[in-house]
Amino acid sequence: MVKSDWKLPAMLLCSAVLSVLSNTAAHAFDINAGVSRESGPFDLFKFGFNAHKKGQKEEAVEAYRYAAEKGHTGSRWALANMYADGDGVVQNDFEAFKIYSEIASQGVEPGSEDTVYFVNALLSLAHYYHQGIPGSPVGVDLAQARQLYFQAASTFGFAEAQFQLARMILAGEGGKANVQQAKKWLNLARKSGHAGAMAVFGNVLFQEGQAVRGLAFMTAAIDKCSPKDCLWIQDMQERAFSLADEQDRRVAVALAPQIFTEVE
Repeated sequence: MVKSDWKLPAMLLCSAVLSVLSNTAAHAFDINAGVSRESGPFDLFKFGFNAHKKGQKEEAVEAYRYAAEKGHTGSRWALANMYADGDGVVQNDFEAFKIYSEIASQGVEPGSEDTVYFVNALLSLAHYYHQGIPGSPVGVDLAQARQLYFQAASTFGFAEAQFQLARMILAGEGGKANVQQAKKWLNLARKSGHAGAMAVFGNVLFQEGQAVRGLAFMTAAIDKCSPKDCLWIQDMQERAFSLADEQDRRVAVALAPQIFTEVE
């Protein structure tokens, strides 16, 4: 099952959609709802979004499917996420993969209203190619995963893509390892406030002998991390702290608050 790392853009998109649709009432998907299979794609998407928000998963799936048939990208994205998460439907990563592939194959102009859907599809596909989907034709393809992360990182500047690309470059997955290239992408992502990138960037600095700055970045990342990331970030920071001398630890802790505003 696809986990949360690559879904950060989708989470941001949910907030944007919620702000647009928050005043729209949700109804049951029946003859009295004012929405039918023949309704316009955005009306169906709007209905599906509100139904999903209220826990009416079957109605949401039905509305999203009808809207997706009419070519609505947001509905395709929402339906793919539901398959990926097993949310209101039987969990099916290969079905999600196929829908994400449809979105990615459409292409998008940077800055258009479909950009976040498109980039999330790229991240989702990259994750699937990185892990493979057991029992499906989708096997591990690290080169393809790296290329998709590169596309989302370079063309669209998404911090999560920059972070995932940097991790692959550090590990030499899908191509040659290159610490300097990885640092470039980590630096870009951490400037956008990505806590994971901040922590890994700090760890690389620490391993290069920049103990104080490295520890400061890892310490600062702990203050910005989401619950899903805090555990591994704390483990990384604690391992580095155990190797540092007391003076470096003290200076790093004092320096950590300044890291948030550092742009170089």
